Amino acid sequence: MSGSGLLSLIGWTFLPNQIAGLLQNVYYGITIRAGEPRPMPGTLRYVTHRRRIQMLVIVLYLLFTIFEADWQLRREGDFYTTLGVLPNVDERTIQSRFRKLTLIHHPDKATTAEAQSAAESYFVALKLARDTLTDPAKRFAYDRFGPEMVEWRHCTTIQDYVFAGLKRMVPYYISVGLGMLLLGFFGYLQWGKYWRYVTFAAVCALEINLITRPALPRIITNMIDPVVNTMSGRPPYLPFQVLQLARKIALTVFIALSQLGPLLRQPSAVGQTSDGASQQRQLDRLAAAVNMAEQESSRLLQLDLTPFASDEQARQGLRNGLQEWLVQNTIRSNPTVRDAMGRALAKRREGVPAGAKGAR
Repeated sequence: MSGSGLLSLIGWTFLPNQIAGLLQNVYYGITIRAGEPRPMPGTLRYVTHRRRIQMLVIVLYLLFTIFEADWQLRREGDFYTTLGVLPNVDERTIQSRFRKLTLIHHPDKATTAEAQSAAESYFVALKLARDTLTDPAKRFAYDRFGPEMVEWRHCTTIQDYVFAGLKRMVPYYISVGLGMLLLGFFGYLQWGKYWRYVTFAAVCALEINLITRPALPRIITNMIDPVVNTMSGRPPYLPFQVLQLARKIALTVFIALSQLGPLLRQPSAVGQTSDGASQQRQLDRLAAAVNMAEQESSRLLQLDLTPFASDEQARQGLRNGLQEWLVQNTIRSNPTVRDAMGRALAKRREGVPAGAKGAR
C-alpha cells in the first residue's frame, strides 16, 4: 500500500469522529445562548445532533478523498501531457510535437549546469514518451497499465502485455476478495455487505474490459469525460487512470459505508434500547424481584405474628390496631381525604346552634 493510501486509511479511522466532535461544539456555541444548558452527552438530543453532524462529515470527507485521488492523477501527469497532445492523436502528430519540444528544450541550449541537468531530464522524459506512444503495442499497454509497463522488457506484442497485466491483476483481486470474506466472517463490515460485493465485482469486470478491449466503454467517453472536462478542463481519462480512480473510490466507499451504517439507524439515548426482547427480559427480571420482595415481606410478617399465634384475642386486637393505624396515617393524612371529610362535617353542621356537640 502506498504512503498516501496508508494516510487515507488513518484519516478515515480518526478524522470523521474528531471533526464531528469539534463541529458539534461549534454548533452549540453558535445556536445556544450563553448561560443556557447544553445537551448532555448521552441524551437523545445530543446523540441526534452528533449522528447528523458525523454523517455530514463522512459524506464530505468521501467527496474530498475522490477529489484528492483525481488531483493526484493530474499531478503525476502522463506521457500525453508531457508531449502536450491529446490521447486520440496519431503517430505523425506525436512525432511533430516531439521535434518541436526538443528544439525548444534541447540540453545544448542550456546556459548553466543546473539548467542543462533539468533539460537533460526533460529530454529523456520526452524521448521515453515519444518512443512509447509511437509503438502501437507499447501505446496499447501504456493506456491500460500506466508507466509501470515500461519495466516489462520481455513484452513485445499486445498479447504479451495483456497477459503480463492479468498476472499482476489476479493476485490483487484475490487478496482483496479474501480480505473482505475474512472481515465479514469475523463480524466486520456487515452493513451494506451485498452492495460491497457487487461493487467489488463491478470494478473487477471494468478492469478486465479495459485491458482487453481496444476502446473505453461508452459511459466513460460519452458521460464521464465530457462532465469532467466541462467542470475542471482536464483532458479525457486514460484507461489506467480510470482503473486507479475506480479502485480508490471503491475502497473509500467501502470504508464510508461501514461508518455510515450504524449512523443510519434510529438514534437513542445511551442506555436506551429499542429491542423488544431486551425490554421483555428487563420486565421479567423486575417482576421476579417484586415477587421475591413480596414473599420476603410475607415471611417477616408471619415471623412477627408468631407470639400471637395461640392468643386469638391478642391477634384480633393487633389486627384492629393495624387497621386504625392505616386509617390514621394513610387515609386521614391524605390532604384530599381531609378536605373531603371537612366539607362533609361542615355540611352536617349547617343549622346547628353554636356550641352544640355532634349533629343529627
